[in-house]
Amino acid sequence: MTAILTLCESGDHIVSASTLYGGTYTLLEVNLRKLGIETTFVNPDDPENFRRALKPNTKLLYAETLGNPLINIVDIEAVGKIAREAGIPLIVDNTVPSPYLCRPFEWGADIVVHSATKYIGGHGTTMGGVIVESGKFPWGNGKFPGMTEPSRGYHGVIFHETFGDFGYTMKARMETLRTFGPSISPFNSWMLLQGLETLPVRMERHCANALRGGEVPRAASAGVMGQLPGLPNNKYHKLAQKYLPKGASGLLNFGVKGGAKAGEKFIEAATFMSHLANIGDAKTLIIHPASTTHRQMSEEEQAKAGVTPDMIRISVGLETLDDILWDVDNALSAAAKA
Repeated sequence: MTAILTLCESGDHIVSASTLYGGTYTLLEVNLRKLGIETTFVNPDDPENFRRALKPNTKLLYAETLGNPLINIVDIEAVGKIAREAGIPLIVDNTVPSPYLCRPFEWGADIVVHSATKYIGGHGTTMGGVIVESGKFPWGNGKFPGMTEPSRGYHGVIFHETFGDFGYTMKARMETLRTFGPSISPFNSWMLLQGLETLPVRMERHCANALRGGEVPRAASAGVMGQLPGLPNNKYHKLAQKYLPKGASGLLNFGVKGGAKAGEKFIEAATFMSHLANIGDAKTLIIHPASTTHRQMSEEEQAKAGVTPDMIRISVGLETLDDILWDVDNALSAAAKA
């Protein structure tokens, strides 16, 4: 919210990937629309869809590096080129890969956001968010008067002129964050910094567990449609090799034969894995997105986001893989019997 409201006001337009976390979709489609900021959602598999949706009042492009929960990969370099040609910034939510696995600035992103609650914190104890700017976007191109004209909200300061390559960050802090108030507490900041210290080690284990466990739901008689970009037969594997050479993070999704009811039975039957909406925790978490994180969306909207009624999302934890797979097998067996 802070990242977007620093750039947009009533009458502006956003082009966003349709494959978003449910809460982000609601922010764009419901909350910001009430403020007069409209969003067009496009299928990100074809980067040109972003170009086709551009309007004269478009102020930014938005996407998730790895969509949650579809686990699709956006071609950051291609979308970034479209944004540069349009003279607007590309904002990338890099929560799922974390800064350890992907650095979107190197591929053309202008602003990166993270839910630090996830892999950065790593233990499911603390809520927080991060905004980082590349310092390279030409805010003086005439499309962003809020950056080049005196600020009525902060003593007439001209952010681009006064702060240069961190002008957007200062505007986000002093106009948006200060006024709307989503600022993190010092203790929560301290907690997240402790998690950040172990990020490389944790991400390597998350990736290894997810990759090794990725074939199990496919092989089980009750599971179908395994999705993990790190697997060679995945449709996003080439993009994974380009953007995520160290690993494709710790998310895994698959469908359970029998649809939503079988998916619910899988959740109920799990004993080792925790039923939580969070991701990036040290422990393994499972959820049925259609009835939880994306429940507020219509069936058509869920389909565009890649959320099917039978989908189970697993945030693979740091435990011994045998323990995780034991619980997956037992839950799949219970779902099959149901």
